[in-house]
Amino acid sequence: MRKGAKAAVVGGVFAVMVGGAGYGAYNFVTALSGDGGSDAAGTPVVKTGPPSRDEVEETTRKFFAAWAKGQAAEAASYTNYEAEAEGLLAAYRDEAHIGDVKIAPGTASGRTVPFSVKATVSYDGKSKPLAYDGELTVVRGKTTGRALVDWQPSVVHPELREGDTLVTGEAAAPPIRAVDRNGVELTEEKYPSLGPILDALRDKYGDKAGGEPGIELAVRHTGAGQGAAEGAGEGQGDTTLVTLAKGRAGELRTTLSATAQAAAEKAVERFSESSVVAVKPSTGEVLAVANHREDGFNAAFLGKLAPGSTMKIISAATLIDNGITTSTGPAPCPPTATWRSQTFKNLDGMDPNENATLSESFARSCNTAFVKYADEVQVDSLTKEAGERFGLGRNDWKVGIPSFDGSVPASGGPDTAANMIGQGQVQMSPLNMASVTATAMTGSFRQPVIVPPGLDDRQLATAKGLSASTVQQLRQMMNRTATSGTAAAAMSGLGGSIGAKTGSAEVDGQTVSNSWFTGYRGDVAAAAMTQEGGHGGDAAGPIVASVLRAAG
Repeated sequence: MRKGAKAAVVGGVFAVMVGGAGYGAYNFVTALSGDGGSDAAGTPVVKTGPPSRDEVEETTRKFFAAWAKGQAAEAASYTNYEAEAEGLLAAYRDEAHIGDVKIAPGTASGRTVPFSVKATVSYDGKSKPLAYDGELTVVRGKTTGRALVDWQPSVVHPELREGDTLVTGEAAAPPIRAVDRNGVELTEEKYPSLGPILDALRDKYGDKAGGEPGIELAVRHTGAGQGAAEGAGEGQGDTTLVTLAKGRAGELRTTLSATAQAAAEKAVERFSESSVVAVKPSTGEVLAVANHREDGFNAAFLGKLAPGSTMKIISAATLIDNGITTSTGPAPCPPTATWRSQTFKNLDGMDPNENATLSESFARSCNTAFVKYADEVQVDSLTKEAGERFGLGRNDWKVGIPSFDGSVPASGGPDTAANMIGQGQVQMSPLNMASVTATAMTGSFRQPVIVPPGLDDRQLATAKGLSASTVQQLRQMMNRTATSGTAAAAMSGLGGSIGAKTGSAEVDGQTVSNSWFTGYRGDVAAAAMTQEGGHGGDAAGPIVASVLRAAG
């Protein structure tokens, strides 16, 4: 398990007290109840507006004092979500066995107060110091008018998210020493974004790797975020904050490549909210997985977002396999196309071409060319192609740690057309799109894996794959896209057998589209997604190209 990114172990044992640093003198003009006095008739007046500086100081002082004394109910009464706060604060004391707490507030910035915590974790005769920094915000209670701590689990510890808790005891799983396909050790210190993935591997395979558990203070993840981070606690192993007694690590061999992983880590650092996966098409082995996210969510495996025009790989295969057109057959690209009262457009500046072939419309990423064929595609044709040939959407992948298997529902109405261009109700992760590319270039679906299936005798998903003719056409179209189409700039300088597809997906509430890109070079296929990254070649494209350059 990884060490908490913001937690630090320091020397010393601390008394139970609350420091007054950073507050100065108090001016107690009202009681904590927020009573604003009474009107002429004696009716209590509920305060409104942002809390004053004095209220912020008073609320945080009393909250910190009760927290430090282990008075969970009292501390929770100074928050705007008492039940949730009391449960976590009680677990801090009773389940995490954290005592000798000292909380020192810093200088407030408006209604936000930074603070530092120093405490002692004690369990089964063993003790270790704990220190970390946090912050909270004071808000006005909507019904009471009181100044209250705006409750978030991160108030208690910065690693905590909704639904998480703190526990101290024997670790849920023995530690592991994860190594790559060549025996190179993989650590969070060297490969930072692997932290949550190593946690998940330990959670799943710690018992099978031959190690022995130690005694730890850990964050137990069970929560869920919002948007792309929905299910952020899913499949995430405990996050170690303090080790009171070391366990013995067992060795776990993965399919990762340290070289490819290093390139992936460096590539995603260029763009926030980015994820990338690289796989070996001939085997399905995952060579690299990296995420650059504040929430630690493994969006590379678990993300559920519209993939934009990268979906046109599956859509083109659907058109070919159903005898609707071919790579050299017609796929006119008008300026607009209307389907079931919804009008679709192309990228700004794209010249229409009524004589375009499927290969040309694919390489230029013409939306209207695919939408125009929605009349000839059965409602479930895309769903069947994705499931039967690309192995998607059946919830049967066994990668080694939790993953999302893609979703291509049989949507009627305007979504029949929207799904063709990777919008509508289609959802994918970078892992899904890397697998799609691998299937397109080899014709065989090989379910991605991050640890060899022989380790736990799990049965991998299967699909019938693509015909040699369809593969030949898809490779030609993806090569054209990579050499002279929308992916050419990102793939520039990459030699050998290459192919790619760009995508940009519009998301409600975002002013900038999500950037998607998938490509292959030799026996490596990779896919990346950057939230609010713009066009596919702008952000996700350089990420994929960097990984292909290093691993191909």
